[in-house]
Amino acid sequence: MARLAAGLLLSLIAAWGASAATITNTDAAAVVLVITEGGNKVEIVVDSGASESFCSSGCFMTTPDGDRIGLDGGETIDIVKGAAVIK
Repeated sequence: MARLAAGLLLSLIAAWGASAATITNTDAAAVVLVITEGGNKVEIVVDSGASESFCSSGCFMTTPDGDRIGLDGGETIDIVKGAAVIK
C-alpha cells in the first residue's frame, strides 16, 4: 500500500511539473521576474545559468526588460540579454 501511495504521489508531482512553465537564465547576471498568478504578485530570482519552474495554472510574467507576457503553464522560456524567448 505504501508503494502505491508513493507511486501516486510521484505521478502527481511529475504531472504538476509538466504543466508548469520553466525558465532558464542564459545571462551572466541573476534576473528578477515578477509573476502574477491568481491576483498575487511574487518575485522570482533566477541566477545565471539556473532554471526555475512556476505558473502551473496560468499567470503573467514581467521580464527584466519590462515585457508582460501571459503564460498558460507548460512553456519553456530562456532569458537572453534581459528578454524572454519563448520556445
